[in-house]
Amino acid sequence: MWKSLGRLNWPLNVCRGRAYSSKVIGIDLGTTNSAVAYVRNATSTRASAGNSDGSGTGVSAPDAAIIENVDGGRTTPSIVAFPPHASEGEVLVGMRAKRQQAVNFANTFFATKRLIGRRFDDAEVQRDARLMPYKIVKQHGGKEQAAVVTTDGHVRSPELIGSYLLRYLKQAAEQYLNESVDSAVITVPAYFNDSQRQATKDAGQLAGLKVMRVVNEPTAAALSFGLGSIQRKGERKMIAVYDLGGGTFDISVLDIEDGVFEVCSTNGDTHLGGEDFDNVVVSYLVDQFVEQNKTQITREQVTAERDTMQRIKAAAEKSKIELSHRPETLVSIPFLHGNLHLSITLTEKELDNMTMHLIERTVGPVKRALADAELAPGDIDEVIMVGGMTRMPKIRAVVEELFGKKPNTSVNPDETVALGAAIQGGILSGEIKNVLLLDVTPLTLGIETFGGTFSPLIPRNTTVPVKKTEIFSTGVDGQTGVDIKVFQGERGLVRDNQLIGDFKLTGIPPMMKGTPQIAVTFDIDADGIINVSAMERSSGQEKSITVVANTAMPQEEIDRLLREAEENRSRDNAIRQRLELLAKADIMLSDTANTFTQHTKFFSADKEFPPLQKELAQLQTQLRQLRAEPDGDESRLLQEVNALKKNTDELQKKTFQLIQRLARPGNTPPTAQ
Repeated sequence: MWKSLGRLNWPLNVCRGRAYSSKVIGIDLGTTNSAVAYVRNATSTRASAGNSDGSGTGVSAPDAAIIENVDGGRTTPSIVAFPPHASEGEVLVGMRAKRQQAVNFANTFFATKRLIGRRFDDAEVQRDARLMPYKIVKQHGGKEQAAVVTTDGHVRSPELIGSYLLRYLKQAAEQYLNESVDSAVITVPAYFNDSQRQATKDAGQLAGLKVMRVVNEPTAAALSFGLGSIQRKGERKMIAVYDLGGGTFDISVLDIEDGVFEVCSTNGDTHLGGEDFDNVVVSYLVDQFVEQNKTQITREQVTAERDTMQRIKAAAEKSKIELSHRPETLVSIPFLHGNLHLSITLTEKELDNMTMHLIERTVGPVKRALADAELAPGDIDEVIMVGGMTRMPKIRAVVEELFGKKPNTSVNPDETVALGAAIQGGILSGEIKNVLLLDVTPLTLGIETFGGTFSPLIPRNTTVPVKKTEIFSTGVDGQTGVDIKVFQGERGLVRDNQLIGDFKLTGIPPMMKGTPQIAVTFDIDADGIINVSAMERSSGQEKSITVVANTAMPQEEIDRLLREAEENRSRDNAIRQRLELLAKADIMLSDTANTFTQHTKFFSADKEFPPLQKELAQLQTQLRQLRAEPDGDESRLLQEVNALKKNTDELQKKTFQLIQRLARPGNTPPTAQ
């Protein structure tokens, strides 16, 4: 039985005299800092495990290396600035942009990764808009996406800002390798949705890069860590990657064995990172400054001055970093407001206390990732810490308590993601062989079917790339078109999930409901980008879309959906089962009614026919009543629907027996003669 469907332009950079490289560079496009890396002289990853007896084969470390930028830094601040009164096209990137930030704060853009692929009216975007020293607005052209604007009125998308960073890193790689580079692997947070992933790829295209793959950041870190150590053939490790960077948090659990990196589960928060810790410290410093000078200034006066807030933010970030290495630090900002100064001592314990609510926000995703992978904390062999915020001692202590073991801090948290991206680039270019990377999709994907039911096609934590097709049908006689509505979520009804895209399939030949065969296919590529198509098989009519989410789903919303899905699982299952049984009964009763209509003369002389007609009418009335009854006592409703389905099956059986008996040779009713 089929399920029924319900209603920048930058020119490409050409390096003259240079041959294009076959290398695929790896780029970590971070919220706070970015980095670029490449693989040198790696032709195979198979090597002796180094046993004293010469036995065993393992995975050796490919020679992945960070490329220094033109300023000599191994990482690049993710900051882009437009100097006031500069000539058209003059842009400052990285450390050069950061150095002039204090005097040009309104035209200096940082942490724009938190905006990429998001709508302007997103709650998280609006929160950032109140805190950032630059202005966040809607994009031009009627788009609802967030953008930034300079003081001269130029609106620039986060993708364009990201492309300046990517081009800067691309040029650093070309200068170092002395050859043109046009291909890259770029990393993204594991919980980036389709819109954010596609926007990241667009940024790469604007920078003149062919983005070969978009890889989840914790997966890249695991790839760097796993291939950076010798493994005996057949050895298996379960690794958890705790990635807390400047703007996002991810946790991924991976199963690594003999060159195969399989992501078992992933979870996270696309709007939690160092920027949030900075904002907490900023608020604290403002309060302290006002308290020290309460007779001369108000909080409103301080927060209204963007240059003052920028100086406080710079001091907050500096003190946060210093407290990762010492128990206390002096925060001193002379002439912060007129002749008023700020000078206080901030301790590590005070920082821990004021940011503990942010640290605790990482605990839930960790527990869910372990549960999804069906693992206990003790099953994890290594916990890898990635992202600059993981240098904070309190965070390391919380992670140690969560897993019952000290986390591995041997990797460089600022560089390991870029190194992993370079390794994935080496795999794609053929420089690294015998390594397989299997990532997953973070949320369940499906479509709406008749009655508002959510029919999942791709469960969350399914390994990608993946392609799956299911057959559906129409829910109304003569239906010539269907709406294909794509949802993500964990609930049984679409009203409780989030719509991420929709399209219409038209041109279906008019047929009885349940007759057309509509093949709906979900095709998720290795970047996590979703393509959905639908085809009616008899006519060959086909339609497809690439799903780009209308908005990023906030972590609070994801947490709420998962919690409500668990709390309402039995009720949702009952409602869904009731709707499916009603749909099946509807199709069976319609088939029986059509049979009676087409063969009335054939049946009418038989004494069994009137009782069958009466029974059909009663069941049709019962069906209408059950459809109209609101959700309530689901166990009672399900019992009644089961009874309806049983009686409908019995009616079809009696009808079929009547047809068989009347159709026997020599037994034709008089009215049919």
